[in-house]
Amino acid sequence: MSLTSRLSMICLCLAVTAGPLQAACYADYKAKQDDPLRLHYGVIALSDAACARPAAAKREAEPRIAAGGWSLLNILSTFGDEGLAERKKNAGPYYLRF
Repeated sequence: MSLTSRLSMICLCLAVTAGPLQAACYADYKAKQDDPLRLHYGVIALSDAACARPAAAKREAEPRIAAGGWSLLNILSTFGDEGLAERKKNAGPYYLRF
């Protein structure tokens, strides 16, 4: 087998075993603070595993939002890169903050 053939086989094997690239995952959410009551809408980046199930998204987002002094009220939805631009303006300073 020639060197070129070997290199081609190696590249083919690497391409097959590398798998598909992971898509980005985000969630939009609502959070609150008490005394005085304050509410905010935000967007947070999540792991792909958390994006698959709403309960997993909540488990991942809750402690990160709590570290900023907020209580997570709910996850509204999960989405990929295609949903970021339309949510940026509404999230304001809470766009990918946590």
